[in-house]
Amino acid sequence: MYKTKDLLDLDHSIAAGLFEGLDNPWDALAGISDFILKLGKTLPADEFDSPSEGVWIAKDAKVLPSAYIAPPCIIDHGAEVRHCAFIRGGAVVGKNCVVGNSVELKNVVLFDNVQVPHYNYVGDSILGYRSHMGAGSITSNVKSDRTQVVVKSGAEQIETGRKKFGAILGDRVEVGCNTVLNPGTVIGRGTNIYPVSCVRGVIPENSIYKDANNIVEKK
Repeated sequence: MYKTKDLLDLDHSIAAGLFEGLDNPWDALAGISDFILKLGKTLPADEFDSPSEGVWIAKDAKVLPSAYIAPPCIIDHGAEVRHCAFIRGGAVVGKNCVVGNSVELKNVVLFDNVQVPHYNYVGDSILGYRSHMGAGSITSNVKSDRTQVVVKSGAEQIETGRKKFGAILGDRVEVGCNTVLNPGTVIGRGTNIYPVSCVRGVIPENSIYKDANNIVEKK
């Protein structure tokens, strides 16, 4: 349930090549910045502007003047970056994405049609096609004891080798308002997370997460 092929439709991201040959999607986190710098140089100049070194923005994307965009970064066609968004670098913002007011992004891939519209922090994470994070929901990407993040799937514990790893959201995941996704959270395709949840581990696809002891299959 936590493999790349089980979570992400690579036809819906300009960063599809980043995941080639990677069974575990979090392994892509280490290469995001280098991938952006390589891909950006190949993007057609008639479709993408490069307002600063290492930043490429589609000409039909809407970026408000108050947004801060650090390199490396690619913002794809039709995306909207709103007032005071803070993109710290290492960010791929897919087609038709919404990066909202005061949202902070760092070392992330947002697949096409992702929405992080209101006061979200998304760091060291990958958000699948048409996933959505409600207002105030965040990814926590560092453990309090600063040890390496482990993905927990039932009794199985998968070493990631990373100290910074927030969450992987499969395609069409809905995260409720004011939810915290703890380090190493992986949410399967089509799953809904109740508002004000504290989530960790691997959550099955097509589920409704009410709390850690109450995860039901969608009917």
